[in-house]
Amino acid sequence: MTGGRVIILGGTGRNFAAGMSGGIAYVFDMHQDFHSKINMELVEVSGVEDPSEIAFLRGMIEDHHHYTGSELAARILLEFNRALPRFVKVLPTDYKRVLGERAKKAEEAKKA
Repeated sequence: MTGGRVIILGGTGRNFAAGMSGGIAYVFDMHQDFHSKINMELVEVSGVEDPSEIAFLRGMIEDHHHYTGSELAARILLEFNRALPRFVKVLPTDYKRVLGERAKKAEEAKKA
């Protein structure tokens, strides 16, 4: 993945994020075994804590449920606050740096 955002509600294979240079993946770690499958060479992982990211995540899951009738999406939405800690945010370190630089430039432009 080189840009954009993806939400994964299903399982993943091993070596997840190998070669991931951009974008953000939000992975629902249903079985709490995802950390053992991540290739940590280029990425860092965290929970989803930013309110705007939480709103984005919930909105995308709502859309997914609306368009597909996914039972898993329905269960997540029903207990969203309990499910939220099981989401793992995967972010490439270089992409994080670029996002930080963009935010800094935008802030400087506001001051000018």
